[in-house]
Amino acid sequence: MTSKKKLDGIELISCAKASASAGVEAAAKNCGYGTDIETFRAALQQACADMGVEVDGIADLVTDQQQVVQDGGLEIAPDTASDL
Repeated sequence: MTSKKKLDGIELISCAKASASAGVEAAAKNCGYGTDIETFRAALQQACADMGVEVDGIADLVTDQQQVVQDGGLEIAPDTASDL
């Protein structure tokens, strides 16, 4: 879902992380920055720095699970949360 306003702080990081596997252009758009990629990158780096996390780019936010899904790997998990 695309934000109508430019996100910042933890909201920006959460949105960027959710969109990271789609690429920086999609993440910027979803986080309210439209096509202003440089402003998005600067805001994301500042938000991460404020939390004490160092990121070099959007790819640093892609989780292992997202990587497995993107690369077509095999994810092994129980059918339900109660079926461990």
